[in-house]
Amino acid sequence: MEILLLFLPLIAAIISGFFGKYIGDRSSEIITSLFVSTSAFLSLLLFYNVITNGYENNIVIASWINSGTLNVNWSIKIDPLSSVMLVVVTVISALVHIYSIGYMSEDPHKPRFMAYLSLFTFSMLTLVSADNFLQLFFGWECVGLCSYFLIGFWFKKDTANAAAIKAFLVNRVGDFGFALGIFLIFYLFGTVNYDEVFLKVPELVNKEISLLNNSPPFPFLGTAVKSIDFICLLLFVGAMGKSAQIFLHTWLPDAMEGPTPVSALIHAATMVTAGVFLVVRCSPIFEYSVLALNVVTIIGMSTALFAATVALVQTDIKKIIAYSTCSQLGYMFFAAGVGAYNVAMFHLFTHAFFKALLFLGSGSVIHAFNNEQNINKMGSVWKKIPYTWAMMIIGTLALTGFPFLSGFYSKDAIIEFAYLKGNTTGILAAYVGIFTAFLTSIYSWRLIFKTFHGQYNNEEIKKEKIHESPIIMMLPLIILTIGSIFVGILFKDLFISHSDGYNFWNNSIKFLNPLSDDHPPLFIIIITPILVILSIPISYYLFLKNKKIVTLIINSNQFLYNLFINKWYFDELYETIFVKPAKKIGLFFWKSVDVQTIDRFGPDGITELVKLFSLKAKKFQSGHIYHYAFIMLLGFSAILTFLILN
Repeated sequence: MEILLLFLPLIAAIISGFFGKYIGDRSSEIITSLFVSTSAFLSLLLFYNVITNGYENNIVIASWINSGTLNVNWSIKIDPLSSVMLVVVTVISALVHIYSIGYMSEDPHKPRFMAYLSLFTFSMLTLVSADNFLQLFFGWECVGLCSYFLIGFWFKKDTANAAAIKAFLVNRVGDFGFALGIFLIFYLFGTVNYDEVFLKVPELVNKEISLLNNSPPFPFLGTAVKSIDFICLLLFVGAMGKSAQIFLHTWLPDAMEGPTPVSALIHAATMVTAGVFLVVRCSPIFEYSVLALNVVTIIGMSTALFAATVALVQTDIKKIIAYSTCSQLGYMFFAAGVGAYNVAMFHLFTHAFFKALLFLGSGSVIHAFNNEQNINKMGSVWKKIPYTWAMMIIGTLALTGFPFLSGFYSKDAIIEFAYLKGNTTGILAAYVGIFTAFLTSIYSWRLIFKTFHGQYNNEEIKKEKIHESPIIMMLPLIILTIGSIFVGILFKDLFISHSDGYNFWNNSIKFLNPLSDDHPPLFIIIITPILVILSIPISYYLFLKNKKIVTLIINSNQFLYNLFINKWYFDELYETIFVKPAKKIGLFFWKSVDVQTIDRFGPDGITELVKLFSLKAKKFQSGHIYHYAFIMLLGFSAILTFLILN
């Protein structure tokens, strides 16, 4: 069953990618959707088996590398952690495949698109089912490659190509750190297999390494650091890139240039959660590094707050949800940073449903508005697309943590466990999480009110032409809506509770220090739901009833508005620090070194020299016998001289 679950998406990708033009668009769509849906069904069966029977397994498909002490297998590791990820990846992927049949109906390259989606699904399954860091890295790079393919799917758009390249390059920065972390793991542990590495971690807790043996002229580089700290920080750099955390986040909003189903699959529910999965999978290492956990907490809460502030002022419906994703990933990371790995996975699980719902719902809106994405050019269409409106309302309520919907259980649990951590970073993260939840609710309702309510602002499309999406697009939305309502309450006890001595996570997550069983103060429990509920009338008043207040706030806080609308100037900063100097260096090497030196004295110089000699020799080809006799005489003289001298 596990092998079938893993390889069905790959088979679908091969059929659609290589034979799509022979079997036709419809057959490609049906085959890929059917195969991935079968994988989703099998993953649900596997998840049920893990829950009820505590099923765990490690199926070795093949021996991959056997060289010295490096022994790596291609395996399928089944444990509670991987079973959760298998469900998330396959279920969301299956729904996106089905949704894409309707959304991409007018696209001339449907088989290629469906093949990319299926290939991505296989890559992600390879990543989460690995039992070693090398297979994990293989899947990690494959999902990055598929992300590049899918973001730049509409390759005739310059913006799509630029966004794909940006995503690829920014992720290379994180992946370089991740690769260094794997190298260091092999150097110190002599293996890259999870079980062997995790078993040896306590033995190397106090081992120190020096970045440079000879410290001058940089003495700080000669300082010894704990090897566990260094490994964790390098692994986290990889997680930051893949999960779009602050400093390596700039690729995610631009990635919205890809088709909306891509945004839902890759940039909301699956690939961007790979970084969270990495930290949780490596909890047996991170638990021994207080420094790394504090860094994870700080980066997570900073990302949550930063992305929420930017989302407040964006006008592109997909970019608002993209920054929301960035912010929610920040929640997951600071949950992991305070040691609540199970709560991080719980939020990852619930978030997959309501965020995929919001992305696919926004796709339905964009479809209705003939590819318009600016929320300022929408409005007053909730009666025209009532089903999309209702389901996006539910997705928004779940995202904001409205009581008794899925996001309420997972997000509030993160804030509570962060507060109960008791240290400075934990308590600070809790308060940042509360404030960010309020901002999340404000920008989420801003999106709803400006998109569906108020005045109709689109001059290019008549309101009468706005229509609901076809049933093939609505069916995945209905399933995701059900998940957004119920998965929180259904799985809360399983993911978080330790009642009756039963721990669902078993050994897949390591808790060096058990999570606190204390109850947080009442105000920590009630303040977030209160703010979330209050934000609804506040948003209604600001964005529908009295819009002048928003204009007044913007005019009186022009600095903050410019900061937020320009995304805290990260792109401009990187342009100044990295892009422009790189271009200047490249221009120098191209013109001064390549053209003026290598080409001038190399191939171009030799060509000119041969050409010069050819032109001179050409003059002797005059047709006069005495010229040829003279040349023959010179040649004979040269040969005679050579023979005499030798």
